[in-house]
Amino acid sequence: MVIGFLAVLSAAAAAGMRIGLPLLIILLLYSDELVANLPVIGWLPPRVLVAIFTMWAVFELFGSKRLLGQRILQAIALVFSPIAGAVLSLTVAQVIRLEFEPLWLVGLIGALVAFVLKLTLTGWFFRLRGLPLWWSFLEDFLCVVLVLFAFQSPEQGGIIAMILLWLAVRSSTEWKRYYDENRVAPDTEARPD
Repeated sequence: MVIGFLAVLSAAAAAGMRIGLPLLIILLLYSDELVANLPVIGWLPPRVLVAIFTMWAVFELFGSKRLLGQRILQAIALVFSPIAGAVLSLTVAQVIRLEFEPLWLVGLIGALVAFVLKLTLTGWFFRLRGLPLWWSFLEDFLCVVLVLFAFQSPEQGGIIAMILLWLAVRSSTEWKRYYDENRVAPDTEARPD
């Protein structure tokens, strides 16, 4: 059961980086088993799902390399990453036949993991005024690796996901310390003469 949760963490971390790319990979690898059982989006025909996620993955891959594209992606992904995290987590739980009840709790954990990672990336985006190009390529690579590891090697994928969560928590405490040190107290502000 621990290995199953590591697989769920791996898939949720992938959804915290990209939305369309991990869903497209899962649809292409496991389309026969999953399309009818996909939570939330399973009612759509498989060809429509593949077309939607292909277009979105292409936009993610190319749009994340420019500042305007990053802005659009950060705003949209911040809203939809919890949904993608829940869908990916529940899908992985179904594929590996994770025996855990209630299953909606697995989806909730996946949604929270994806949201925390996306919130951290959005924070870094606004703090740095754009993410560097090398980070976009690293994010694409990690997203694909985490999705593949969720099915093929859940231990390694889960460890990578936990390291990413640790980095997210660490950076948030660093931001709090930075803003506490640089905050100007109201009575020490310069007063006009």
